[in-house]
Amino acid sequence: MKTETASETRRVLHQLRERMSGTSFWASKLKEWLWICIRTVLIAGISFIVLYPIILKILIAIKDPIDIYDGSVVLIPKHFTLDNFKLVIQVLNYKDVLLNTVVLSGLVMLLQTFTCVLAGYGFSRMKFRGSGLLFGCVVFTILVPPQTIMIPTYLQYKNFDILGLISLIQGHPLNLINTKWPFLISSILGMGLKTGLFVYIFRQFFRGIPNDLEEAAWVDGSGTFGTFTRIILPNAIPAVVTVMLFSFVWQWNDSFFTGMILNDNPIMSSMVSGAWGQIIFYLRSLDPTQSEDPLYASMIQNTAILLAILPLIIMYLFVQRNFVESMERSGVVG
Repeated sequence: MKTETASETRRVLHQLRERMSGTSFWASKLKEWLWICIRTVLIAGISFIVLYPIILKILIAIKDPIDIYDGSVVLIPKHFTLDNFKLVIQVLNYKDVLLNTVVLSGLVMLLQTFTCVLAGYGFSRMKFRGSGLLFGCVVFTILVPPQTIMIPTYLQYKNFDILGLISLIQGHPLNLINTKWPFLISSILGMGLKTGLFVYIFRQFFRGIPNDLEEAAWVDGSGTFGTFTRIILPNAIPAVVTVMLFSFVWQWNDSFFTGMILNDNPIMSSMVSGAWGQIIFYLRSLDPTQSEDPLYASMIQNTAILLAILPLIIMYLFVQRNFVESMERSGVVG
């Protein structure tokens, strides 16, 4: 009798465990699917917020001017056309502007990365008296508004001289305005756009590399320069790619210094800002009665902006993996 009661009790307990395990299984599944739904909604919402301006510019750029005055057209146009792209490429001489901007941004990117990687490595590994204060001054340059150094910068390159040697040789200083030399000189001397930020990124990245790698190289007889080029620099490829991307993009989008120094050279930022003026001049040369239309001007401006950012989007697609990896390892957020 007791044996039958014990077996019955065990059977009931087993059934209860099965029911509880089944309930726990479905509860965990429900939580998992709920988290997937919430995560999908958040990612889709954030992606829409980020991509909406670009999608809107694309829809405006492929819109026929007839749809501007059609009240039924909100986002998706009724008449698709590529005439806006053809007009901007032809009138604004887009190919030459693109080549000129790529050359300038590429040279600045290479020189600035070379300078900042050496400075970042020095601040991360070589400690000397006043190094902390000097690094603080480097970071402080990020906070200096460019407007405060606009006049000295312009005069420096308007009457460029090196300790009076150029004036001694040829009798007058050099005028580097309307040339690419001010950007190249600033980049190689560590005075380019956002140089302080780039040095900080490299310093943080190099501090995350173990010192054991360098010590092992020193034991094998490698010097400081050899250790840097053979051991440290190959491990810093993500940071190098990130700084190169930042430098290229900021120089590409810069309108302050390029507008101040390059008055006559066609650059992408100046092309975008003066797009409508050149377009209306071209249209009036074809039809003197052509009047300014603010809605059409907005369409042309959107098309020019889209053509200006298109190379940057294509470039980011190839380097985004290294870019994200470097941001995680350097600790740069926000």
